[in-house]
Parts: sequence; C-alpha cells; structure tokens
Amino acid sequence: MRALIVEKAEDGNTTAAVQEIDEGRLPEGDVTVAVEYSTVNYKDGLCIGPGGGLVRAYPHVPGIDFAGTVEASDDPRYAPGDKVVLTGWRVGEAYWGGYAEKARVKADWLVPLPDGLSTRQAMAVGTAGFTAMLAVMALEAHGLTPDKGEVLVTGAAGGVGSVASAILANLGYDVAGVTGRPEQVGYLGSLGVSKIVTRDELSETVKRPLERETWAGCVDAVGGPMLARILGQMKYGGSVAAVGLAGGAQLPATVIPFLLRGVNLLGIDSVMQPYGNRLTAWKRVASDLPMDKLEGMIVEATLADLPKLGADILKGQVRGRVVVDVNA
Repeated sequence: MRALIVEKAEDGNTTAAVQEIDEGRLPEGDVTVAVEYSTVNYKDGLCIGPGGGLVRAYPHVPGIDFAGTVEASDDPRYAPGDKVVLTGWRVGEAYWGGYAEKARVKADWLVPLPDGLSTRQAMAVGTAGFTAMLAVMALEAHGLTPDKGEVLVTGAAGGVGSVASAILANLGYDVAGVTGRPEQVGYLGSLGVSKIVTRDELSETVKRPLERETWAGCVDAVGGPMLARILGQMKYGGSVAAVGLAGGAQLPATVIPFLLRGVNLLGIDSVMQPYGNRLTAWKRVASDLPMDKLEGMIVEATLADLPKLGADILKGQVRGRVVVDVNA
C-alpha cells in the first residue's frame, strides 16, 4: 500500500514522501478501511512539516480526515462494504491517519457516511466543514435567526470560512466575509457572501471596549486581536463561535461586551465531539450545504501533492477545500 510517510532526522528536521509500505505496519484497531479520499487542514500542514507538537512518534502517516469503505471489521457496528467517515480523535496526529490507501482505527472513531453524500463530498467537507456546521448549530442554539441581522465570518476564504459562508447564506442569513485576499472577492460572492470586510478593518485593537452594534453572530477562525475587536461590535445578546487561532492564541479583550451586552463567546471543538453530535452535524451538512457551492470550493490533489500543500496551508495560501484522491 502507498502512504505519505513523515520521518524525523536526528537533527530534528522532517521529510515527507510517498512510500510503498507493508499493510502489517498499520496500527492496531477494530476496523480496516480502504481509504478513498482525504483532505488538507491546518493541522495536516503542521503534521506534514515540523509537527507543531502534535505528532507523537515517527515515522508517521498524517491525515486527520478520511472517507472510504470498510475492508475488515471486528466490531458489529461496521461490516465490509460499509461507507464510513472519520474526523478528529487525534487521528493523523497521535495516531496514523488518512494519507494512505488503507487505515486501521477504533470503531468508536467512525461514523457512517451520511445519506446524500459521496466519500469525495464528505472529504470536501472534512474537519473544516464539520467544524463550520458545529459553529452554525451553536449560534442557532443561542438564538441566532436570519432576522436578527448580519453574520460575520472571518477567514472567509479558508476551509471553515468557505463552508460556514455557504451554509449560512443557504439558510437565509446576510453573510459578511472577512478576507485579506482581494483576489478572493469573486469566489466569496459565489458562496453567497453579500458584504466584504477587509482584514485591515478589524486587525487593529482599539481602546474602546464597545463599538457600534453591528453583527448578530460570528463564526471566527482567526482569534487574537481580531476576535477581541469583534466582541466589541456584537449586537446585544449576540454570539461568536470561536473555531480557530490563525491570528494568534492571545485574546486582548475586556469583559465589558459580556457584561453590558450579554455577548456569548462559544468554543467549538470538533476533535472529541460525542457520536450523537457528530451524526446530527453530518446530517445537517447533507441538508444545509448546497452541493454546487461545495463543488466550487474543491481543489483536486494526490498524495504526491501533499508536502507542498502542507506548507501552503500554513502560509494561508490554500483556498476552499482540498480533496485528496489517495489512490491517484
């Protein structure tokens, strides 16, 4: 079987290359999956490259997402021929992941492929899209409806932002998208983004803890000073779903928006989500994400393309969703 193997030299440098390896090297697990597609997320870029502290041992097979067909199973929940999806559970980080023609994992980490989605579409969604759906669900649970006003999406041309924008627009929301890449304005418009906010408009920290009430909700993939600024622009009772830290892990904010406007800051984790939540989110993806919009986000790739794509995504140079055909 072929796999992308990341190896670490004594000097600490890592290299990633496609190799032929014996299937017997796969880790222990309940279910063996013939992988059909994977994708590229920020964590994948870290694991393909320096590791970012995520990789437990080398040699390593990255790939935090995959979709494919069950080949063998010791668990009664899955049988050969079943279509399955995996995201999270530190697969591709602490455990070997989906950048290979086969994967072996615990049955608890899998979910059945949702009705209405192909394995290719599921990986066009991947962790990024799954996280975006969880964010939308959290905002809805805290009272967000289309009549409340504009919803802001930061990092709108990235993976999470692209899917969040398309879902929100399809549900009837007025979506404002933040981007620092002017060349992506047309792409964002095709997803349903009706207003573009330049990154520079939100990147500067201001001394005022509160600004004009502007946003009814927000899906934030940036964090850092931008998130702090956005908190002060939320409408009364509005919520921000925090999904990433591309702009930094520090939050130079005050508690004033929470105390005077009842703003909610909602943390979104996709890695350890319980099984029931996963099923609900994937069903919502199948029903609420327009497949034509999803298709417009896709960049095709192979295992051989992954070392470059891993470096590109760490530099913020990947748009939309990469679908990796591991058998190509």
